[in-house]
Amino acid sequence: MGSVARTVLGIDPGLANTGWGIVRQEGARLECVAYGCISSRSDDPLAQRLLKVTSQMRAVIARFQPECVGIETVWFGQNVTAAFATGQARGAALVACAEGGLQVGEFSPSQIKLSVVGTGSASKDQVAYMVRHVLGLRDVPRPDHAADALAAAICYTAHDGVSRVEERFGRAAQARGGCASIERTCA
Repeated sequence: MGSVARTVLGIDPGLANTGWGIVRQEGARLECVAYGCISSRSDDPLAQRLLKVTSQMRAVIARFQPECVGIETVWFGQNVTAAFATGQARGAALVACAEGGLQVGEFSPSQIKLSVVGTGSASKDQVAYMVRHVLGLRDVPRPDHAADALAAAICYTAHDGVSRVEERFGRAAQARGGCASIERTCA
């Protein structure tokens, strides 16, 4: 595959708090560049809160120039109202990513946990601990939304290798006149 060198943005979307993290990848080496959280007040109008997510995410993208983004998908648990709010914030963040021309990888919370900790049922503390360990940080990133965003960036680096192999397999199969999907059997 060759040595990968790129900057990856991770996003943990939320209406009250959208975490973001920037990870620099050089080959197998990962380094934390920066992280933070976009917060909004619950008494602000919804449109203004979403605008804040989009505009501040644009600023993060402009400053750090990532090539790609790993973003957590919305999990519909018991609180459907919170899931809708998270989905709106996620959409606002994705607008900024699309404007920046970033490649997007979307991952469920369990996929992110599995990539970072090794189990899809890991606790928030386990994820934060492993983010600190994998990135060689002195302390656990705070707030936890930022740690979750860094975990999404780490997940992107792990899953992107699989995507690239699947793309190469598809191109090779098409060149031979075979199937273009890794899930199908070539006859």
